[in-house]
Amino acid sequence: MSSLVAYEESESEDESVDQVDKGASVSVQTRSLCEPQRKTVACSSSEGASCNPHPERTLLEYYGKVSELNRSSHQPHSQPQSCSDRETKYYNYRTAQDMHFRDTTAPLSLPVTQGEISPRQTLPHMSQRFSDGLNPAKRHHTVPSGLRPYIPKRQRLATSVETVDPQSSAQQVSENQTREGHILSDISERVKPYLGRKPNAAGIPKRLLMSLGGHQGPVNTVQWCPVPHLSHLLLSASMDKTFKIWDGAENGRCLRVYTCHSGAVRDACWTPCGRHLLTGSFDNTAVITDVETGQQIVKVENQFKVTCAVLHPSNPEVFLCGGYSSMVKAWDTRSCKMVKVYKAGIQQTLDILFLRGGVDIITSSDCVSRDSADRTLIAWDYETTAKVSNQIYHERYTCPSLALHPLEDSFVAQTNGNYMAVFSSQQPYRMNKRRRYEGHKVEGYAVQCEFSLDGTILASGSSTGSAHFYDYHNTRMLHTLHAHSQPCLCVSQHPVLPSTAATCDWAGEIKVWH
Repeated sequence: MSSLVAYEESESEDESVDQVDKGASVSVQTRSLCEPQRKTVACSSSEGASCNPHPERTLLEYYGKVSELNRSSHQPHSQPQSCSDRETKYYNYRTAQDMHFRDTTAPLSLPVTQGEISPRQTLPHMSQRFSDGLNPAKRHHTVPSGLRPYIPKRQRLATSVETVDPQSSAQQVSENQTREGHILSDISERVKPYLGRKPNAAGIPKRLLMSLGGHQGPVNTVQWCPVPHLSHLLLSASMDKTFKIWDGAENGRCLRVYTCHSGAVRDACWTPCGRHLLTGSFDNTAVITDVETGQQIVKVENQFKVTCAVLHPSNPEVFLCGGYSSMVKAWDTRSCKMVKVYKAGIQQTLDILFLRGGVDIITSSDCVSRDSADRTLIAWDYETTAKVSNQIYHERYTCPSLALHPLEDSFVAQTNGNYMAVFSSQQPYRMNKRRRYEGHKVEGYAVQCEFSLDGTILASGSSTGSAHFYDYHNTRMLHTLHAHSQPCLCVSQHPVLPSTAATCDWAGEIKVWH
């Protein structure tokens, strides 16, 4: 009977020790063969004032005596043969915890065998970690690797205290500076020597300076920045729904990519200040974009695919849009409202040209009659939106592009008859039948033409991939540049650098020639 009672008491001892190991016990009962007297420390809410306010201190005094007894017997890490293994582990744990209470700065470390739960951290140590966690300066010391501390939402919005890899952050900063750098504040070293000089006669480029690749579709137009100290910037618009800014003078690096449109970008041009870009797209919109930030300043809905967009020469706040419609719309960027409408019995507007002073407008359409190209070129009064003349061009060819001479009162029209015709920019806008610029081919492509800054050289692309340069006064071909294997759509001559031009083709390639 006595052995049965002893067995039941040993079971209660094991269960009490398990509860202490788990940290959820309210009373601790121990019985050791080394000390026959039983000591019980209990605390319950019903006892009230009789509850010991420091139960852990009694335990520490008791188990400190046990540790002293062990040290006196010269066996610091073992118990007498009669003690169980569970009690031995418990004594070692309480002894180490006692040492940790005496020095809270020392980390609590015990050898943990496989499959055994490590002891908990003590309350002072946890409070110290909690106070350090509130201090951002000490947070990276207390938070384990791979874990981020909890940060309140207000603090996250105010300041970001996340730990970032220095190498990745430096790389991200450099990428942001490249992508969002101050494009308009840089002056090319190649352009700088020519800024203070008097413009010389335009030359003809003959060798390849650089090739710019990056567009995934045909490049419809390229255009240098009109501001002299920013003339190293090259604008390109493509059918891949993007338009880009390039460093076309030195390294050919793409400085910025703009994705403002959901359709092909058919036309693009600089504003006179060089800070904004006007683009027209097949997504029925025309957009004015900030060069530095890439943000849309103005976006208008035209309800037709835009194929051409042009700014008013004396009032840059107004621009005109034309496309797959019988109307040409004028928009005011200050109010984002349509201010004028030019209506004609046509199906599509191919190009728009402002004449000197912006008083009259020339529009090119695809309307062709059986015996003559009636309404192919139409002259409009800008203010009254009335037609001035629609009998300017009398041949059976459409004109995909127009160009105004920078000095003389004349303009040229690119025709699908594989030649360029010259017209007077004064009423009645007569065509000079004795002057034609022939030698290139159009064949239905939107091949553009352009004058040099001094007006002596007229350049044009070709469906054969070549770039042709003509003497404007005697219509003689000066040079043929075999630029591309695909149709060359545009040739843009540099406004400052002599003998420099940019070309683009149907395959999406851009080349700079010198």
